[in-house]
Amino acid sequence: MVIQTRLTQLLNIRIPVVQGESEFENNVCVRVGLPPLASAVSNAGGLGILTALTQPSPDALREAIRETRKLTSKPFGVNITILPAITPPDYAAYARAAVEEDVRVFETAGNNPGPLIKYFKDNDCIVLHKCTTIRHAKTAVRLGADILSIDGFECAGHPGEEDIGGLVLLARAAQELNVPYIASGGFADGRGLAAALALGAAGINMGTRFMCTVEAPIHQNVKERLVSATEADTIHIFRTLHNTARVFKNKVAEEVVRLERQPGGAKFEDIRHLVAGVRGRQVYDIGDIDAGIWSAGVVIGLIKDIPTCEELLTRIERETEEIIENMSKLKAKL
Repeated sequence: MVIQTRLTQLLNIRIPVVQGESEFENNVCVRVGLPPLASAVSNAGGLGILTALTQPSPDALREAIRETRKLTSKPFGVNITILPAITPPDYAAYARAAVEEDVRVFETAGNNPGPLIKYFKDNDCIVLHKCTTIRHAKTAVRLGADILSIDGFECAGHPGEEDIGGLVLLARAAQELNVPYIASGGFADGRGLAAALALGAAGINMGTRFMCTVEAPIHQNVKERLVSATEADTIHIFRTLHNTARVFKNKVAEEVVRLERQPGGAKFEDIRHLVAGVRGRQVYDIGDIDAGIWSAGVVIGLIKDIPTCEELLTRIERETEEIIENMSKLKAKL
């Protein structure tokens, strides 16, 4: 049995799984989308994703794309997320660098993606846009997005401000959307992929799960902490700033929440030192779980091992096929 969906057909991949990126201010979390992981996901049959803003410059992104091509001959994409920033990156330059390097699959996210989507479509690229509401999804379709990633409240990073879980959000997407969409937030195994397909999705997006693989370029301590964690080990920060983000529940995140809940609340300036990107990078570099803020979805409750990407995707493919076959047996013969 081969799982074939509109996603696998559009992207020319075998397994309808996209490597997700949990974005966060100051690039705390985007550093996972590097060539070793992106190429491993693509080689295993999914769609690997390089994160553009992990790279310090457009030229560095060019080098990362070339390095990834040395590691895989399979399709992979590039993520560009538009984040709030005092001095925003030159998004257009990153986009231009990737297109000139012949990347033809892009994942966009964040506010006002219109100019980026137009540029990519003018260059015959496939665009996958991440959304947390149906109204934003419809806007992305009008702007030209080919595929949507529907992010439920379970996801890591920014789940939006409406707190709608994936179960309802994906069913609403089936009612409202006329382009293929993938499910994001809470997916780690074949059971999740089969459920997403039943809800009308063409595949799934996995971010946190791919953090816990052999090829993920983060410290082993982080991976082992993900394995030992439960679904109760995440927390929301920036709720009072209306920029909600789901992160791993550690000492720093709990201090951010404490400051937000104090009488009068907290301004971003009051917590900037706690959420600085340099502190988050220390988590991944030296393995100090409490060094800074780092992203994780509630799916950590489902993660029990640290496989290679090949082992993980092969297992998900097998599990999904078995579940679909068993579900077909529920149909009674009259």
